[in-house]
Amino acid sequence: LDDHGNQSELPVDWNPSDYLRRLPGTIDVRVRGATVKVAGWQYDMIGMTGYCVPVILLDTNMEENNPDDRGLTRYLYGGDEAYRFAQEMILGMGGVRMLEKLGYSNLTKFHMNEGHASLLAMELLRDRRRQEAPEWDFEGARKTCIFTTHTPVAAGHDHFSYKLVEEYLGGEFPLEIIKMLGGNDRLNMTLLALNMSHYINGVAKRHGEVSKEMFPAYPIDTITNGVHSYTWTSDSFKCLFDKYIPGWTTDSFTLRYSLGISKEEIWDAHVEAKKLLCDHVNKEMNIGMDFEAFTIGFARRATLYKRLDLIFSDVDRLRSVASRAGRIQLIFAGKAHPKDWPGKELIKKIFRASHELKDHIKIAYLVDYDMELAKILTSGVDLWLNTPQKPLEASGTSGMKAAHNGVPSLSVLDGWWLEGHVEGVTGWSIGSRSMESDGHRPEAQEIYDKLESIILPMYYGNRDKWTEIMRHCIAFNASFFNTQRMVQQYVLNAYLH
Repeated sequence: LDDHGNQSELPVDWNPSDYLRRLPGTIDVRVRGATVKVAGWQYDMIGMTGYCVPVILLDTNMEENNPDDRGLTRYLYGGDEAYRFAQEMILGMGGVRMLEKLGYSNLTKFHMNEGHASLLAMELLRDRRRQEAPEWDFEGARKTCIFTTHTPVAAGHDHFSYKLVEEYLGGEFPLEIIKMLGGNDRLNMTLLALNMSHYINGVAKRHGEVSKEMFPAYPIDTITNGVHSYTWTSDSFKCLFDKYIPGWTTDSFTLRYSLGISKEEIWDAHVEAKKLLCDHVNKEMNIGMDFEAFTIGFARRATLYKRLDLIFSDVDRLRSVASRAGRIQLIFAGKAHPKDWPGKELIKKIFRASHELKDHIKIAYLVDYDMELAKILTSGVDLWLNTPQKPLEASGTSGMKAAHNGVPSLSVLDGWWLEGHVEGVTGWSIGSRSMESDGHRPEAQEIYDKLESIILPMYYGNRDKWTEIMRHCIAFNASFFNTQRMVQQYVLNAYLH
């Protein structure tokens, strides 16, 4: 980001062999009539108990391939519609073939996240026809597939023209079968996954409701997302939990016992995390972040429906709140998609607001937002702000990360926050529980009102009440919105179903 907030991005070049183990052999995927060789690399994700989860990455950058095909796995969001479809062929069809090549022959379930991998269902359908019956065994293939939809935003649901599909798939599957499962007019990858999965779910209760409205013909369950407790808990809180809740690293449910930890120790752990954040921001930006000032964090992808700029809807009111109720600092982070020009404009808007308010409110926008920065940010702020446009927040997870560190949320009632919100206990709401938006102006005014009349007076004037809320964030939200609970639900509801 330059001084005006203009985002520029460059690809990161890295050597796979520095992080991954090359797997033996290759598989073939025919793309546009040509054979593309696909190699596999393995990353070993070691869990808390030492168990290794293999993460397999597919690579077309091989000498046997032509230059265009070698680049098919170079960019996650690069290229045009044809490039994207070729990638999804490699992911879906190539993914199944790679697993077979590596000896994972006894797999009984395949879990698709979004429709990007849904050609795997067609691959499984064809495999069953070759191996077991001359007819298409739709129900047999469907029993092996699980589909999780993650977003109501249109950009998350890929569509491809059948002219492109015919050109690139080139007779791999009968077109009438693809149209029957993926739609008559265009290949809808989400529709293909919906038609070929025996279990379908959204990622929060509200998102399940929204998904049912989007796809009323399908039974859609919900499993609310969670975050990995140990990964997203700061060092200072890890020490505290180790002291009072032994075993929490493998049993996240026990975090509910944090209600028994003294408020003084909760606050001391937070102070340590906040100092790390302020020191980092000052080192990176030399902005003079004040450790004593109330600090609000906001970090997520910079795109219009996330509304990074909602808190700046009325800068005069925000300035007044800071002068009357107590000092405020704001720390932002998050990248815009390289092709999302409105998202990039949002970042520039934050920069303009920071210049306008520089004599009253310190505002930092951190660059190169990644997991390490997210850990520092979600654990070190005093309040986590989230202002999505309802009902477009499928789940959201950043507030869950904050909750593991006792940081309450001030958030629009959408996604996971509808389930985690208890007013004045785990944080505060923005707007109503309605699925419809309450409007930008009323929601912005509620932010100012709650900061001025409730949140800032409590933070500066009633430390006992504030730390009580911090304890409840951990006990109520961290103990539930975690991957241990989430994976257990997937096992019981989807994988063993």
